[in-house]
This record gives sequence, structure tokens and C-alpha cells, in this order.
Amino acid sequence: MPPDTHPAPWHEGLHVFERGWLSSNNVLLLGAPGEGAVLVDASHTLHAAQTVAMMQAALGAEPLRRVVNTHLHSDHCGGNAALQRAFGCRIAIPPGLHGAATAWDADALSHGTTGQTCERFVPDEVLAPGEVLAVGGRRWQALAAPGHDPHSLLLFDERHGVLISADALWGNGFGVVFPELEGEPGFDDVAAVLDLIERLDARHVVPGHGAPFDDVAEALARARRRLAGQRADPARHLQHGARVLVKYHLMEVREQAWPALRGWIAATPLMQQVWQRLGGPEGDIAAWGERVVLSLIDSGALQRRGGLVADA
Repeated sequence: MPPDTHPAPWHEGLHVFERGWLSSNNVLLLGAPGEGAVLVDASHTLHAAQTVAMMQAALGAEPLRRVVNTHLHSDHCGGNAALQRAFGCRIAIPPGLHGAATAWDADALSHGTTGQTCERFVPDEVLAPGEVLAVGGRRWQALAAPGHDPHSLLLFDERHGVLISADALWGNGFGVVFPELEGEPGFDDVAAVLDLIERLDARHVVPGHGAPFDDVAEALARARRRLAGQRADPARHLQHGARVLVKYHLMEVREQAWPALRGWIAATPLMQQVWQRLGGPEGDIAAWGERVVLSLIDSGALQRRGGLVADA
């Protein structure tokens, strides 16, 4: 079905709340009066009170009926429980991890293996690839987007040419390919999803992190160059993944003493996997982890404050 010649403005009934990198962006889809709204992604647990306050201010007397998670990384679903308490809304998640979320298997959900914080929530339903999310007269098709996360979804409003891309496409790349950190293939899935996005011919993209953008072709070209580099040097992607995990941890805790940070690195299962896949550099995971931290300090992503390492 070709897009309408004169559709309403693409942002009509859609509010994008761009967050800092610890929290995913929130995308609020407004319904018709009395219908209620849908929130796509709930950000991090540490920002849950702020997320609730932002939604209360944006909605006024209108109800929040549903929260939809594009995937279940902690920065996208950490606010689910607080939103459920505040609004009594239903939680819809991709189908692949429904059982793990219901039983709260933190390792299967990645929160345990990455050493990240996420408040437990109870999902009410699934939104599966191929289904349509209808709200406010707009229809958002759910599309499978494995790669960054095997169970991730895209949401595409064909009529307005708007894509909610989560971490499959950012303005300058895409999210870490977590299956590759775990020893499973993921690069081919990333490439296939980039091809899918190109075929959709989206005109406006709302990413999971960073500002919305319209230069979709340029963003796809940048993402493909990044992917080509990762495929050519998988070890470089592993090192990048390790740096992302450490940086994210410091964004959560704000600062940590060197001994405690070395202990976190040595005890975090995914950091252990990355170290092993790299061949056990330094002969000791804590020593290797310290080198990862120092590289982040040298780049300005972290800073040293006496005996503490702090987020920059």
C-alpha cells in the first residue's frame, strides 16, 4: 500500500522524549480522546520516577493504557514496573522472552549476565512480528529485528513513513551485537535488518538512543560501514562490547572504587565470556578489565578521581 499523498504531519500524535544514554528514548503514541495512550519503551529503573512524572505531565487526564517494549534490555524496560504501578497499564513485550520475564530469569533476560539493574515486572501480553499496534488512528506494524538483540522489534507506520528503530539503527550506527559477545552469530542478522529498513523506505526514524533523524540513507550507509569493520575484525567488536558494558555500569553506579570495579568485571558473566573469547588477555580477567577501564579514561568516557573511577 503506497503512503498517502497528503498524510498528516509525521509527528502528529507522537511525542519523543530523548533521554541520556543510560535510558532509552520514550515514544508516546497518543490515542483519540478516551482511547488512552501507548508508550514505546520505558527507560532505565534508575530514571523510573522521572519517566512516570514525564508521562503524567504529557498525558494530563488521559490514561496510559499500554507500555510496549521493543526489547528487554534494562535501558528499555527498567521503568515498566513503576509505570504499571502509577497507571495500571498493561505491559506488552516481544514473544521470545515472555516465559523468562514471567519467571524473572535474570540471566535469560540479560540483566544478570551483564550485571545490570532492572526492577522486576510482570508482562501481560506479547506483541509478535507481523502484528499491528493501532493507536490514535495510526497503525504500527511490528517487525522482527534480530541482531543487537535476538528478540527485538521495529515498529513501522507506513502511512507516515515513520520507523521506531530501537537499537537496530541509530543516527551513527547501531547497538552492540550481543549475540556476538556470547559466541553466537549476529552480524548477518544486523545486515538483514539494515536491508529491511532500506526496503521499508522510511522517511523519519526515531531511534532508541539519540535524536530522531530524516537522513535515513546516510544513517544506513554509516551503519553498514560500521558493520563491515566489525565483521573484518571481530576481536575489535568484542573489545568495544567490553567497553560498552563497563561504561554502562559506571553510568548506573556513577562512581566506584578501583577494587570494587575490578571485582565487578571479574564477576560479571558476559565480561568473563568476552575475556575468554579474546583468548584470556593479560592472563587475568581483572588485569584485562583494568586495561579496558584505562582505555575509557584515556578516551574521556570515564574519569579518575583519586581511588575512584567515575562516569564522565
